[in-house]
Amino acid sequence: MSRLRTRTRPPVALALPALLAVAFLLIPLIGILVRTPWGDLGEHLGSPGVVEALKLSLVVSLWALGLSLVLGVPLAWLLARVRFKGKALVRSLVLLPMVLPPTVGGVALLLGFGRRGLLGPWLEDSFGVTLPFHTSGAVVAATFVAMPFLVISLEGALGGLKQSYEETAASLGASPVRVFFTVTLPMVAPGLVAGAALTWARALGEFGATITFAGNLPGTTQTLPLQVYLLLQDRPEAATSVSLLLLAIAMGVLIALRGRWTGTPVDRGAVTAPQPTAEEAPAPAPGPAERSGAAGALPAPKAAAHDAESGHWPLHATVTGFNRLTLEAEPGTTIALVGENGAGKTTLLRALLGLTPRAHADLRLGDADVTALPPHKRQVAWVPQDGALFPHLSALANTAYGLRARRVPRADARREAQAWLDRLGVGHLAHRKPSQLSGGQAQRVALARALAARPRLLLLDEPLAALDQTTRAHVRHTLRTHLAGFGGVCLIVTHDPVEAVSLADRVLVLADGRALQDAPPAEVSRHPRSPWVARMLGRNAWPGTASADGLALAAGGRLVVAEALPEGAEALAIIAPEAVSVHRDRPGGSPRNVWPGTVREITAVGSRLRVLISSAEAPDLVAEITPVAAAELGLADGSAVWTSVKATEVTLVRL
Repeated sequence: MSRLRTRTRPPVALALPALLAVAFLLIPLIGILVRTPWGDLGEHLGSPGVVEALKLSLVVSLWALGLSLVLGVPLAWLLARVRFKGKALVRSLVLLPMVLPPTVGGVALLLGFGRRGLLGPWLEDSFGVTLPFHTSGAVVAATFVAMPFLVISLEGALGGLKQSYEETAASLGASPVRVFFTVTLPMVAPGLVAGAALTWARALGEFGATITFAGNLPGTTQTLPLQVYLLLQDRPEAATSVSLLLLAIAMGVLIALRGRWTGTPVDRGAVTAPQPTAEEAPAPAPGPAERSGAAGALPAPKAAAHDAESGHWPLHATVTGFNRLTLEAEPGTTIALVGENGAGKTTLLRALLGLTPRAHADLRLGDADVTALPPHKRQVAWVPQDGALFPHLSALANTAYGLRARRVPRADARREAQAWLDRLGVGHLAHRKPSQLSGGQAQRVALARALAARPRLLLLDEPLAALDQTTRAHVRHTLRTHLAGFGGVCLIVTHDPVEAVSLADRVLVLADGRALQDAPPAEVSRHPRSPWVARMLGRNAWPGTASADGLALAAGGRLVVAEALPEGAEALAIIAPEAVSVHRDRPGGSPRNVWPGTVREITAVGSRLRVLISSAEAPDLVAEITPVAAAELGLADGSAVWTSVKATEVTLVRL
């Protein structure tokens, strides 16, 4: 079935000026095409003077492009990635040659690099270099005018590139220079190519600054635009033919770029047809090693196992700034970080990595104080929420990246990377690019990449969030197996209570950057000190103040409890959903906490139903009942019900 396309008819008040603008730009170009002596075109373009000027123009423009790349690429990176005073001024200096009249630029070059300029005498006396009236002067003039095109295009591409790619590469052990050449530049290649093409085309057509600074010497500084200027005086037909050549080159560059001169990063695998997801395309049948791992521990890659056994790295960190806490853990400890959004979980991880000014961590891993070390030397690997797989590398190359950054030979790195991919069930996808992977597959590759980097501290930011339930259980088992023999400490940010309980030895609850609770999972489950954590665990959590006859709830109302707290003590009342009884009529008997309410939502959780009930006399309450009980009560959204909770079913946690 064909799609219906809605066409927008522009108002005449806008369409007419727009058409006039197009005509204004088009008529001069049509003039060149109409006035070109097509019969003499070959003779004009093949004349010795034109050929010589064309060769010189190519030499000058290519040298200008090379100089622009050497100087402009680092400048674009500096503007896009580094905060410093005077940044706006530097960017203005970059843009200045684009708005400055070319002849004024030539005069400025004379006063700066001429024989009587600021640097000209020094260049001549020290190096014997004289720029004016020399081919090198034409190169300098073309570079001065053309380099801003490269800087602007590449800065835009770098600005659109998520820094998580570069930060993840650094956490895998890659130095800033290695990150720049192996991650940053490949990912902004479209912007770099577009900027380079525009720079070359602008350098090829430079006229004003060249003739003012370098002069007009045949064979030395007389480029093709200067040749056009001379031909206009004596042979206007030949000038038109040469102008057509320059026009064709400029149009060819723009057509080749297809509007990409803004330089936004492009995932080169984005055009690939989407591959089946993990649910649609099951992995190949497991080999003997994988089948044996189903019942027990999967064999660790040899190099990784050897590295894990070579040392133990207890963690000690004192974090200041937005996060304020002291974190200590013995080797092999896994800590789950939980808390509501904005609690400081990701900020804590980034502080341990040395990647954020919001918080600072005095960090010691084993006997080594790594506080002053840059991220790539800390041996702290992390998996960000989006995985941050490098789109230009295959799954195998992604996984081997950290090993290669640590100078492991290529063959050994790829062998170990393949072992980690096999271990996480994605070995058959080793040669696919990230764009050819489902979300769950990509997350497993990102996890394999972090584990393969041989870290001393492992940071995982919701590593299993993108996985389906079956795959999550498998990866959780694999991760737990690896962490059991890991010689360092692992911190996992999670919102999944199953992950917190099954993977972690301790649960660290954060609120506003502070540690609200740090205890074993069982203790946190029984006595959560945060309403958010209690709700994450599926319990009702009502804060309040202890009084003589129970708990005065912060949201209004009173709660009768069996245990007593000192009057005025702040406490959190924890009520399990299965302890809440739901009735159609007001119940009699022993319950001392009874409230009328209205059913707001009914959701299925496994074989039971969770019913959200709101009341004017108590906070919102979640009850858990069987489908049979819901049918007998005739529950539906909007039903009027009564709820009751026995005083003995309420657990108080003093805050």
